[in-house]
Order: sequence, then C-alpha cells, then structure tokens
Amino acid sequence: MSINSLAKGLTQSLTELAAAAAGPLGDGVVRLGVTGLSRAGKTVFITSLVANLLDRGRMVQLAAASGHRIRAAYLQPQPDDTVPRFPFEDHLSRLTSPAPNWPEGTRAISELRLSFRVEPQGYFGAMTGPRTVHLDIVDYPGEWLLDLSLLSKGFEAWSTDALARLRNRPGSKAYLDLLAATDPGQPIDEMRAQALAAAYTQALQAAREAGYSDCTPGRFLLPGELEGSPVLTFAPLPIGQGWPKGSLGAEFARRYMAYRKQVVTPFFRDHFARIDRQVVLVDVLGAIHAGPRAVEDLRRTLAEVMVAFRHGRNDLLSRLVGARRIDRILFAATKADHLHHDQHPRLAAITEALLREARDRAQFAGAETRAMSIAALRTTVEDEVDHEGQRLKVVRGRLEQSGKQGAFWAGELPDDPARLLSPARAGEERWLDGDYGVMQFAPAALTLRPGEGPPHIRLDRAAEFLIGDRL
Repeated sequence: MSINSLAKGLTQSLTELAAAAAGPLGDGVVRLGVTGLSRAGKTVFITSLVANLLDRGRMVQLAAASGHRIRAAYLQPQPDDTVPRFPFEDHLSRLTSPAPNWPEGTRAISELRLSFRVEPQGYFGAMTGPRTVHLDIVDYPGEWLLDLSLLSKGFEAWSTDALARLRNRPGSKAYLDLLAATDPGQPIDEMRAQALAAAYTQALQAAREAGYSDCTPGRFLLPGELEGSPVLTFAPLPIGQGWPKGSLGAEFARRYMAYRKQVVTPFFRDHFARIDRQVVLVDVLGAIHAGPRAVEDLRRTLAEVMVAFRHGRNDLLSRLVGARRIDRILFAATKADHLHHDQHPRLAAITEALLREARDRAQFAGAETRAMSIAALRTTVEDEVDHEGQRLKVVRGRLEQSGKQGAFWAGELPDDPARLLSPARAGEERWLDGDYGVMQFAPAALTLRPGEGPPHIRLDRAAEFLIGDRL
C-alpha cells in the first residue's frame, strides 16, 4: 500500500469516526434509496411520500407524526452537488392540478433532502431538546439495481442466463435469428456488432412491455449519454470453445467487462453503497396479468435483487470501518388501489411468497425486510356492482385512455399464493383457473384540506417501517 493510499484511508476513517460520534447528538442523516421494477411508480411514490411528510394529516401510522413529535418538516438543498435534484414541486403540481396527469418516470439518478425538527423522547431527550434529522431520498431506475447482479457474473455466465430468458419471451425472434446467422469467432465487424446490440435492445424493450422484470443490462433501456458508445454495443452470445483475439466474441466479452467496470461499479461505489434504507416498488399485479412466466421472472429477479444488497445492521463498528450496510428493506406491491381492500392481504401474501426464496439466498446478516401492498396515490374509490347475478366488489376511477369514469374488477386473487407460484415455476403459458386483468387509471382530481397530503393506501405504514425508528 502506498503512502498516499494509507493517508487517504486514514483521512476517510477519521471522517467516518467524526460523523459516527456526532450522530447521536448532532444532525442525523438517513439515506433512503427508492427504486422499482417495471413501471411500479417510483416518481409518484417519492412525490406523495414527501408531500405527506410535509403535511402529515394522513400519516396516522407514522408514530412521530401521530405523536406530534415532528415539530417541523422542510426541504433543504441536498448534500450531493453533482446529482440532479428530484423535481418534487413539478411532479406535485401535475398530480394536484385541476386536470391531473402522471409525471414522467425515472430515467436517471436524482436526490432530494427533507429535514425534520424532532422532539426526542426519554430522559436524555429532555436534556438535549429538539434535534434535526435529514432524510436524503435517492431515486434511481430499477434497471440500474438489476445491473448490480452483473458484478458477480462474467460474460459467459451472463450470456447463458440471458439467452435462456430470451427463448421464453415474446419479441426475441429477430435477435435470435440474427444471432444464429453470426459467427462470434470471426473478426469484429462493427456494423454486425451494432446490429446485434440493437436487436437485443429491442428484445429487452419487448420483454419489458410484456411485463417481464429482468432486462439487463439496464443501460440498454436507459442509455442516456452512453447511447451509441462501445460500452453499450455488445449482446449475449452462445458459449463455445473460446474466441480468438480480435474476434466479435472476444470484443463483446471485453465490452461487457468494461460495462461492469465503467458503468455498474461507479454507481455502486458512489451511490448505492451509501444507502441506509431501501424501498423496492414492484408491480405484482402487472406481472400476474402478464401470466405465469412473468411471475416466475419476477420471482427470480427479486432473488437477484436481494443478493445484490449488502445486508446487515448499521452498527457503530461498521460505520467506523466504512462498511455501510442497508439494514431495512421494504418490498412494496404498488397499485393496491386497483383492488378492493378485501384483496389487499392476498396481494401482500403473494409478494411475501415471491420473496421467500430470495431471503434464503441472501443469507441475512441482520437486515430487516418487509412486504407490503400500498398505493402511493389513491386513484379509485370502492363500489359494488351486480354482474350476471353476482355481487362484485370493484373499484371505480377515471380511465387513463378515455378520461371517463369506469368500474373495474381485477379478478379474485387466491388465498394461497402457491396457486400462482406453482404454475409459474412449472413454466405454464397461462393461468388454468383464473383470469387477472389490469386497468390504467388516471389521477383523480384532488381537494386537499390544509395539513393534508395526497390520499394514499398504507404509505404511512411504509414510512414508519423505513424511517420511524430514526424519528
């Protein structure tokens, strides 16, 4: 180790020590990572969460709010000057306008700081007085989270997994046909390389549209400033006996490793590794509607996600040595407002079952996890209608395509999650004993009383799990 490296390490350790020592008596900071899989509603979740933490009239399950320990909550400049600010005000304006509409989804990382003045509890709290807690919300695309699994996979392992997935997904034929006509052992042809990368990207886009979750590498779908660069110009290849130097196969393997090093690793190091708490939003209803294979893909994806997290409690020792760990993870099934409340426990149980194997594989070291069904912004009201002599419990709301009011019944979710997971594991093409629908609702026009945030379902319980202990 060089003197410069040693000095840098010592400086970092001293900085961490000072922060840890100041934590209990000075300003506390909680970094909350928010991501989601397959259009699960990250932007709306953050916007509604912040709005409801600023105006806490609907946050009765957040103990610090219902117990009136939060004296004030306010937005402040974020600590990371090089990360774009989450445009909270613009998104809230769109959701609360006279003609409300959905904000655009997450396409890059962003951040927002919300600060609280909190009345502490207990004997020492009375001595120290109110304290400040900063909540730094880090928003990033779910595709980037899935990329973390690539850090433990070489090009051959990733190619094998990716090709196995493609063969059972719609929209993959063009890529597989082009691949069948390609010899990876031939010298690199940049035009062929670009054609393969483009066809593979189209296959990923088709899979995402069909409700599949694992669509790596994530930057193929959200390239940003990297669009057209060599680091995004590769694709999975059949594994052979090894490719000669200068061949298309050897070059794709090199570019894959460059993607890991130059794209995935910096995100992990600069952002993900600094997170304390994490919420992963999952569109479980969308996967169920897409069919058994989409549900099985979601189950496998969640297992990959859990392995990517560095689990464990954020104790003093780990802070001193720089081993920051995520110690609470919430997996939230969104769009609970698309179901009558009678079915919410079933949706949560299915989400919990999807996580069961993932928890075993992750080999927890103290991290606390929870599955929950939520709606960050409630768009419907509940109703009952007569249909073919049967009384159905439905939800009613403004339809996104037509703008008209409509009633919707998604189907009866099973009491036993195995009735969904078993055919999913077996690779069935469709559900044998049920048909599950989805409907796209537009935001409802809101009339908010002073002190109230937007209406939601269990957003206060989610906040209590994620940050309640720090307030």
